[in-house]
Amino acid sequence: MTQKVAVLGTGKIGEALLSGMIGSGWSPDDLLVTARRPERAEELRARHGVTPVTNAEAAKHADTLILTVKPQDMGTLLDELAPHIPAERLVISGAAGIPTAFFEERLAPGTPVVRVMTNTPALVDEAMSVISAGTHATAAHLAHTEEIFGAVGKTLRVPESQQDACTALSGSGPAYFFYLVEAMTDAGILLGLPRDKAHDLIVQSAIGAAKMLRDSGEHPVRLRENVTSPAGTTINAIRELENHGVRAALIAALEAARDRSRELASGTKD
Repeated sequence: MTQKVAVLGTGKIGEALLSGMIGSGWSPDDLLVTARRPERAEELRARHGVTPVTNAEAAKHADTLILTVKPQDMGTLLDELAPHIPAERLVISGAAGIPTAFFEERLAPGTPVVRVMTNTPALVDEAMSVISAGTHATAAHLAHTEEIFGAVGKTLRVPESQQDACTALSGSGPAYFFYLVEAMTDAGILLGLPRDKAHDLIVQSAIGAAKMLRDSGEHPVRLRENVTSPAGTTINAIRELENHGVRAALIAALEAARDRSRELASGTKD
């Protein structure tokens, strides 16, 4: 792999991406990083052997730029980068809610832009990264993006019109599961279990259930029915979930996340 890739604004997700790429065979010599704080940049150099540079240097020397700054900081970063990015440079955005048109309007005409929504399981190489092409991005650009993000998990191509929905489901998705585990742990304590034991029971159940969903090919309704015996404990619990509107609450929550993603795209930052 001889292409140089720069990760700009290298936080936790950016560092996870670097680590995954190196583990997949990329040479640290081909990886550039930028960070807001000099000590953070030197930490990345020491930990991964990558080269810290300025944003302008990254734009000039890398073949691919991965922008991982917060959505509210993206406009300022693009103003800094635009004079230095030639039209053939591939720009990959990891910012929630910002459409590829936002970048295309600020960069040289014809610049290929790919939008990616990944999630925090990238930290353990189990990310779900959703990829969409901008106006000038080719199949080769998408394949290159998949090669990069495939180093930290799975990838899925979708039309950009579906990105806000994907952000709501998978981008924010891990938080919903953490919230559920938190609530179930509190329930375990209420039922008389120590916190550590309740936590272990729930986490292992979640891991097992996730593997069954991934590997069995069964519909989740069928898997749930396999656990739900007549007049048993599970059906009584599910009745209470339905009585309290949990399904409706989840749907409403995901709609709210999608709507916020749309607000970010329209320039709402507060």
